Amino acid sequence: MREKIKQRIQAMNEKLASSQLAESILRPGSPFKKGYTDTPRNRSYVVMNNVLYHLHPVKVKRHGVRLSYTLCLGGLSFFLFILLTITGIFLMFYYTPTGELAYSDTAALSTSVAFGSLTRNMHRWGAHFMVLTVFLHMSRVFYHGAYKPPREFNWVVGVILLLLTLLLSFSGYLLPWDQLALWAVTVGTNMAGFVPVMGDQVKFLLLAGAEVSAATLLRFYVLHVLFFPFVIVIFMAVHFWRVRKDGGISGPL
Repeated sequence: MREKIKQRIQAMNEKLASSQLAESILRPGSPFKKGYTDTPRNRSYVVMNNVLYHLHPVKVKRHGVRLSYTLCLGGLSFFLFILLTITGIFLMFYYTPTGELAYSDTAALSTSVAFGSLTRNMHRWGAHFMVLTVFLHMSRVFYHGAYKPPREFNWVVGVILLLLTLLLSFSGYLLPWDQLALWAVTVGTNMAGFVPVMGDQVKFLLLAGAEVSAATLLRFYVLHVLFFPFVIVIFMAVHFWRVRKDGGISGPL
């Protein structure tokens, strides 16, 4: 009986290892790839394909540096993320995520803090432009067919990054704690409540209650300054790594 179960598990593993899903995710030399043998060459592959060691390319194809081909949309998205991180850290020094102080702290940035209004506007407009550049970057990749093998896994990572960018922007919308932010989040969370099967649970998870409250503000603040940026950094590292390992920027059509 144990042998039969073991054989079935082995057969399932082999079938999964040879599937297109595994082929798109696993790099050559991966110990989980079908037909892997413990040889010095495959061991070197494991090291060379490590995401932590190979984020920066050794060489770049000539077409990849043409501004007219990529429009530098991926680089602009990354630059805007860095800008948002720097300006966001500055704003955190003068912001308190409580129902009593959030609005007054936001208003004080425009009147009592040196360069506060400039920094806040840079953060706000940078967020808008980041959503736009990420969307245009995805459109450019789709138009050039760069989502096709062997880049289909990186396309999925890009879609996840687009969703995380939208969530990052949405979570920051509540932080000014004014009427516009309150009712915009109310509408957004009500829309989330119509998710099939678990809509009520999703809405309760976002609001930390039945309606927008101080607990919602604190939850959105933690999501905005900690959770979403942390997850985005991880997916961006994987995204950059796979661009290098999948042959660099896709060539012109």
